[in-house]
Amino acid sequence: MVTEAQAADLVAMLTVAGRTLGCAESLTGGLVCAALTSVPGSSAAVRGGIVAYATAVKVSLLQVSATLLADRGAVDPDVVTQMAAGARRCLGADYGLATTGVAGPDSTDGKPVGTVYVAVAGPQASRAQALRLQGDRTQIREQSVLAALELLRSTLRADLEDARW
Repeated sequence: MVTEAQAADLVAMLTVAGRTLGCAESLTGGLVCAALTSVPGSSAAVRGGIVAYATAVKVSLLQVSATLLADRGAVDPDVVTQMAAGARRCLGADYGLATTGVAGPDSTDGKPVGTVYVAVAGPQASRAQALRLQGDRTQIREQSVLAALELLRSTLRADLEDARW
């Protein structure tokens, strides 16, 4: 699971850069936002989180394309990218971080257990990452949180080095 030091490091990176984050989570059900908000002072950087477990919530709140969801299902790189952009927009944040996938015990939309996508939408660009995780439901969700936070960390590091800041 995410250590307090890992979460504190991300909150510090966001705070020092004067940037904010909003989360949109499906399979992780709020675990990403909970890891970050466990850090004292995280309110300076974390705007909030949306648990969009239901497809209808992805469409109505995050403005994920209904056509995309109907054609490909919720476990898709373009869906998670739209979720991240939706979190950014809905929560008025500089960055949006999103998760979607299949934690099990059964497959979903023809996607096997352990299929996960994470994405970051930021001021420079959006990035999505595909994961094939192993383990039980709890382990897959924990690994998904770690992967999402690592994607955020690498994106922040790249953006902080970018002269456009």
